[in-house]
Amino acid sequence: MKKNIKRYFITGLLVVIPVYLTFYVLWVIVRFLDSFVYALPVSINPDTYLPAHIYGLGIVATAAGVFLVGVVATNFLGKKLVAIGEGMLERIPVLRTVYSASKQFIETFFTRGSDGFKNVVLVEFPRKGVYSIGFVTSRTKGEVQDKTKEDVINVFVPTTPNPTSGFYFAVPEQDVIPLDMGVEDAFKMIISGGLIVPEKGKDKKQTGSS
Repeated sequence: MKKNIKRYFITGLLVVIPVYLTFYVLWVIVRFLDSFVYALPVSINPDTYLPAHIYGLGIVATAAGVFLVGVVATNFLGKKLVAIGEGMLERIPVLRTVYSASKQFIETFFTRGSDGFKNVVLVEFPRKGVYSIGFVTSRTKGEVQDKTKEDVINVFVPTTPNPTSGFYFAVPEQDVIPLDMGVEDAFKMIISGGLIVPEKGKDKKQTGSS
């Protein structure tokens, strides 16, 4: 009886906690985006004309704003304004580094999609004999490759549980261990801290990001 109670309770936790965390994260995102509504002028603020605040308007407003920025940035005048803004940012020592790196990352990720992370590999990090999961982003070129004796590849090693931060390495190709798992399964494993482990030999095309 005690074993059954424990099993039922653990099963309940496995169902409830992921659902709770998912909705909690969604709620935090909605509230954060809703805060942008309050920054709008009274004349165009939806709350001015509605009897009560409707949660989710911030998401709609943010999506609409991003879309409008994209529309403006694609025409001749918009391109000029973007170029002027980028020129100003490039003159500020700290901001130009952050902006340039962020822009290159976003352009690579969205223009090449999942090809930005080509293959999943193991690299010895943070010390010899200890392995971390990484993603091959491209082959190393330019001065970095010219100054090395071996053929090296660019590898991004994410952190747990936040995979948006991590480490970049130029690793000799012979020192990486290719894995069969897809990019999506690798991300699941990293975010969960190893609690979610993909089945061995699973097809990359089924597990990789589309």
